[in-house]
Amino acid sequence: MFTKNTSSKIALGTVQFGLPYGISNKNGQVSNPEVARILDIAKVKGIHTLDTAIAYGSSEKVLGEHNLESFDIITKLPAIPDDTLDIKSWVEDQMTGSLTRLRVPKVKAVLLHRPEQLHSEAGPEIYAALDSLKIKGLTERIGISIYSPNEFINLSRDFHFDLIQAPFNVLDTRLQDSGALDILESQETSLHVRSIFLQGLLLMDKKQRPNKFNEWSQLWTKWENWLDEHNLTPLEVCIRHALSMPHIEKVVVGVDSADQLQEIVTAAEGDLPTIPSDISCGDVRLLSPQLWSQL
Repeated sequence: MFTKNTSSKIALGTVQFGLPYGISNKNGQVSNPEVARILDIAKVKGIHTLDTAIAYGSSEKVLGEHNLESFDIITKLPAIPDDTLDIKSWVEDQMTGSLTRLRVPKVKAVLLHRPEQLHSEAGPEIYAALDSLKIKGLTERIGISIYSPNEFINLSRDFHFDLIQAPFNVLDTRLQDSGALDILESQETSLHVRSIFLQGLLLMDKKQRPNKFNEWSQLWTKWENWLDEHNLTPLEVCIRHALSMPHIEKVVVGVDSADQLQEIVTAAEGDLPTIPSDISCGDVRLLSPQLWSQL
């Protein structure tokens, strides 16, 4: 069941505050007054974590125009340019820029948006630069944002992360299947998940869903039949499923209106029957929105 403690497990994704984002987003970038309403609802509902990134357009700047005292903030560094001579200074400059835009003295966590750079010759230097942010008190945690669990598994052999952020939803069982959860537990690395609605695709009915996803029509039929059988909405199942997982510290949800956030909080309240194992998919072409343009 949903409780105040459960709501604290929700993190508010803010990419829509800086960019028009998501396959189901019809409203474009969120206006500043609407951001204020969203943040007010978040505070009331016990949601105290904001997830942003330098790459999210004007998201950090927009957030900085509001009172963030009651929020923990997670931001992400973009790819480090190949011609960077002093990586530590570059990372510190990026961090200073984020703190200035956000108008805060420090953040809860800093993640690498392109962790594959840790595989390069400069990898140890990049990691050391991140770690220096902790030493300077500019962040409490460092980590990576990944597209697939294998990215974390490969990097975990050489680096320790306080936190990773990864995609997860009712269709996507890669975290469980890959063994990544065991490594996270053994290394005491926290897990935040995103894409629980698969950019809104999981919330669409078959009339709204773009034709390019018809390749998985059997999966959609199973999903819709199971929802009908249990008289549940896609929103209720997606949010309850993610919040029910004990190994997940935070569930990142993005919204483009205060009403949407209220709907998510309301939908989280209630029980969830066991989801059948055949409502899942291993096809990365469906699970990875960055590949959808190729469909």
